[in-house]
Amino acid sequence: MKFNKFKYIYISFIVLFVVISIGVSGFMLIEKYSLIEAFYMTMITISTVGFGEVRQLSQLGMIFTSFLIIISFGTYAYLVTSTTKFILDGELKEYFKNRKMERALKDLKNHVIVCGYGRNGRQATLDLLLDNEKVLVIEKNINIFLDDSNEDVLLNNNFIQITGDAVHEDILLKSKIESAKALITTLPSDADNLFIVLTAKEFNENLLIISRATEEHSDTKLKRAGATNIIMPDKVGGTRMAKLVSQPDVVEFIESILLRGGIDANLEEIKCSDLDSCLINKSIGELNIRKVSGANLIGLKTADKKFIYNPSPETILNKNDKLFVIGTPKQVDKLKKVLMGV
Repeated sequence: MKFNKFKYIYISFIVLFVVISIGVSGFMLIEKYSLIEAFYMTMITISTVGFGEVRQLSQLGMIFTSFLIIISFGTYAYLVTSTTKFILDGELKEYFKNRKMERALKDLKNHVIVCGYGRNGRQATLDLLLDNEKVLVIEKNINIFLDDSNEDVLLNNNFIQITGDAVHEDILLKSKIESAKALITTLPSDADNLFIVLTAKEFNENLLIISRATEEHSDTKLKRAGATNIIMPDKVGGTRMAKLVSQPDVVEFIESILLRGGIDANLEEIKCSDLDSCLINKSIGELNIRKVSGANLIGLKTADKKFIYNPSPETILNKNDKLFVIGTPKQVDKLKKVLMGV
């Protein structure tokens, strides 16, 4: 692949090296020049700079020099044309872009892979970057990134883009799937999403996988394949529309928290396994969450994946539980420092 991109440049320099070798050999054989003298004569001849000869040429030497000038013209013309083509066709820019991507991929870990950069994929990418996550997008249509609206995304240091089809196993491997923490697949085809989920689970059993589904029964198949969560945009959109009729203020309030998170309020998850060991097996009341930080505990997910809404102060914490707290960014940060003993 690399040779195909650089073949004209390679060929140009190979031809130039051959011409120089012919010139040096010819002057050494015909005029009995030393290696340095032959090289000097060859360079001033093929470059046509007009400096004088080392010493008077013989007739055979004059013929050879004329022949060398003729072939050097063609060589230089080919070299200039190849280099210009390489630059103007964007291959030089593509080369440095690929080198930058390879360096970024080298030590990449704990990143989020987004398969597909359509409407869903782009929104997921934007939100993840706002949360300061490292995002790697796999998209086979390179032209989709040419839109000016993607400029901020492309310039973000946490963003990496791979051109290719995520359905292909080699592309997933290139994205360092074995060291990723999550994968979001937003392709329009449920069959493609299913294949990606199966392949991803094969290389990373602990991977968090969020998949889009379109067909009614695809969610069951995707769950069976290993997807952690299934999002059905049509179903979610329909439910939201209905709730906006019956409970518009509730929907807008929740969305204002989720969509404006980090600005006015944060709704965050805190793993009890990250808490200071002295807080495990204590009750929620003993944590004094509201008093020590100003944030509020609104929910709890137990080790057996049950949700407890507005848990009572007597609830005892297990190290496998997860807390859901809401507050301003400062309040949430303060709470994390207190609970984690930082």
